[in-house]
Amino acid sequence: MKKVVVFSQIDQDVLTQLQQEYQVVVLNPKLGDINEQIRTEVVDADAMIGAGRLLNQSNLAPAQKLKMISTVSVGYDNYDVDYLNQQRIWLANTPHVLTETTADLAFSLLLSAARKIPQLDAWTKQGQWKRTVAVEQFGVDVFGKTLGIIGLGHIGAAIARRGFHGFNMDILYHNRREKIEVAQAFNAQYRDLDQLLQQSDFIVVAVDLNSESKALIGAEQFDLMQKHAVFINIARGSVVDENALIDALKQNKIFAAGLDVYAKEPLQSSPLFELPNVVTAPHIGSATAETRQKMVKLAYQNLIDGLEGRIPRYLVNPKFE
Repeated sequence: MKKVVVFSQIDQDVLTQLQQEYQVVVLNPKLGDINEQIRTEVVDADAMIGAGRLLNQSNLAPAQKLKMISTVSVGYDNYDVDYLNQQRIWLANTPHVLTETTADLAFSLLLSAARKIPQLDAWTKQGQWKRTVAVEQFGVDVFGKTLGIIGLGHIGAAIARRGFHGFNMDILYHNRREKIEVAQAFNAQYRDLDQLLQQSDFIVVAVDLNSESKALIGAEQFDLMQKHAVFINIARGSVVDENALIDALKQNKIFAAGLDVYAKEPLQSSPLFELPNVVTAPHIGSATAETRQKMVKLAYQNLIDGLEGRIPRYLVNPKFE
């Protein structure tokens, strides 16, 4: 019987299905060092499924017949793809099913930061609402403003659609290449990065993390933004120089920020927590019951395809075929 290592929590129904068809080992951090558990269990494993773990040569080297890793995520920066290619191990992910949910979250952060919702929620609950709100509680308008999107992939396009149709926003975008057909649906205009930063009232980062996008936004880029700009990051924490963002917020170089991702996660303490003009969410882009269920079902199908010798639909690394 083929062996599957489950390296994070997954939907119980999917886990039960796996257990009916394969030998399944579920790793548990409570039982000791998780990387040591991985090294022990991958020796004779045929496949792995899960999310949120770094998988590379240091913990996969003992594997003797591993053929498939199915990640319950769209991002795959936790995986050493070059090493997986060398070892001829397939990696599959779960794109598209989380597009709309993540776009919803992006706009939630945008609206919350623009209208100071978390700050005013706390202010109200603390009993400070004693008279008509003053200028200190004022936010900025969203409707009719200019929305700049960095990364016009599926999620970026879904964000643009919300801004264009829902809020009558002018859409600017920056991408590695122009996407004329996609952009036409929102009358989106291409800009180089500097132009987009200078001209946008709201800036949303929705790029993949790669060598080109790492540290894409730093002190120089924040200096280009307008003082009333609202900055949103739903991509990856490493895309932004977090210290530069903190400085920009402290010095009021921008109006506010909304963040779902960070340089280090989980984020236990940070100067960001002390700033009133930043909304911090705990990496919840896809965190709805419906979307997570879709993701794990897709990951399950990718896994089954790989185990049964079929090419998974969403294969990250087809180079060694």
